[in-house]
Amino acid sequence: MPELILDAGLDALLDTVKILPFLFATYLLMEYLEHRVQEKTLALIRKADRLGPLPGGILGIIPQCGFSAAAASLYAGRVITAGTMIAVFLSTSDEMLPIMISTHVGTETILRILLIKALAGVVFGFAVDFLFRRFNIRRIGESIHDLCEQDDCDCDESILRSAWKHTVNTCLFLLAVTFAMNLVIGLVGEEALKSLFLNRRVTGELIGGLMGLIPNCAASVVITSLYLEGGMSAGAMMSGLLVGAGVGLLVLYRNNRKRRDNLSLTGILYVCGVLGGLIIDFAGIRL
Repeated sequence: MPELILDAGLDALLDTVKILPFLFATYLLMEYLEHRVQEKTLALIRKADRLGPLPGGILGIIPQCGFSAAAASLYAGRVITAGTMIAVFLSTSDEMLPIMISTHVGTETILRILLIKALAGVVFGFAVDFLFRRFNIRRIGESIHDLCEQDDCDCDESILRSAWKHTVNTCLFLLAVTFAMNLVIGLVGEEALKSLFLNRRVTGELIGGLMGLIPNCAASVVITSLYLEGGMSAGAMMSGLLVGAGVGLLVLYRNNRKRRDNLSLTGILYVCGVLGGLIIDFAGIRL
């Protein structure tokens, strides 16, 4: 057992160190894009009104740190609709994109995943606005709060410093996840792991969606890593990545006064993500 722990730790450390420079380069590019386009993106979505799910789903795939949190605050102030917020939540990539890029996943695969997320965001976003119009009723006293001041997101930091912080945090998550996975594989066996429920239809999507609800980038790190290691089906992964909205849900629960609405919207997000994953698996769509 001590030997297994040591081997698992060394392998995890080596795997993490290998991707560190690629991860930093990816985050550097993402930070540059965020500082360049986030304000313009949010302005476009504000002006879209009822057509908000369209730009929300499409623009949500652009790497922008805190974009889902900004969408949650805009919804709390009734600047955008619930469907637009759900569209952004579903399309937001969170940590999936930098991990896949840094581990040299094929460009076609990444683009296919982003396209599916954008399409799911647009379709489900319009469906939410059409079926659940009560979420978009304006209430007296609602206003927008300054996201950066409330969430201490350090938006004014230099691009280099912010990219490095993201890289370190993600590497720590990856190190912990990889170590745990190495231990499980060593104890259970790789083939046994791949045959577990995460590779089974319906069950995999349901559990993948629950993993995605964790309001932290660790969720997408775990989901993406499991999929790349063969421990999760494409549908289960997509369920988790569609539901995963980073800290967006946390900001929604804090800024939106209607707790019952927040719970309902969380349930709707989960159902949309699971349905998206099930469609992937049952349609035999390859990623």
